[in-house]
Amino acid sequence: MKARKLDLDYTRDRLQRLGLVHAAEQLDTALSQAIKDGASPHGVIDSLLEAEISAREERRVRTALKLSSLPPGCTLAEFDFAFQPSVERSKIELLGTCGWIKNCETLLIQGPPGVGKTHLAVGLAVRAIEHGFSAQFYRFDELLQQLKRDADLPQARLRRRKYLSTALLIIDELGFEPMDRQEASLFFRLVTYRYGRGSILITTNKSVRDWPELLAGDEVLSTAILDRLLHRANVLNIKGRSYRLRDLESALAGAKA
Repeated sequence: MKARKLDLDYTRDRLQRLGLVHAAEQLDTALSQAIKDGASPHGVIDSLLEAEISAREERRVRTALKLSSLPPGCTLAEFDFAFQPSVERSKIELLGTCGWIKNCETLLIQGPPGVGKTHLAVGLAVRAIEHGFSAQFYRFDELLQQLKRDADLPQARLRRRKYLSTALLIIDELGFEPMDRQEASLFFRLVTYRYGRGSILITTNKSVRDWPELLAGDEVLSTAILDRLLHRANVLNIKGRSYRLRDLESALAGAKA
């Protein structure tokens, strides 16, 4: 058998044919660094594999964030815990480990408008994606419209909808408008399907005791929904000032200066 000429171009081509595109791009750098450091052949291979894994993980996270419809720019690192002392950093960091998502639990973030509920929800969803979970973000009114459009879909097609198939469903701003009977029933179907199958994160300006009024005034339906949501739930109650009012006050103070 005729020996092949083993040069860098040949090795780079073989890496690319195996789909190790990023390792191929880093080949020259890895070899040069290995010669400089006196690294072993095993060390060179490991550095190339690490480059490939890191690049693929970055691409996975970037793609998942794009598909999730999450608002940009909200991470846990950017949350102002000093301004919102009712939010315990240690509790948020514990939620950020994503054990509750693995266990298909619920997270309710309750509080008045402007206190950072959505920021925390999005930050936790970003952390979930970084941990390998899928996530999908909906504002509640948008989700209701989607549920209505899908109301008559057969189960096989319905199960493929992102609000059912994703590991973490984020429902933002529940509670500003009460639901009618049809909407409450569709919401019940959603909660029932996801119960034990996937996590739901809900931000709301309503306390749990106000949900019957929110859910078409139906006590029985409200009890059934809350029974599923609260069975394995984490609850954050945020009590504090509005970030938006703070920024408005700062702007007005600046204008007067």
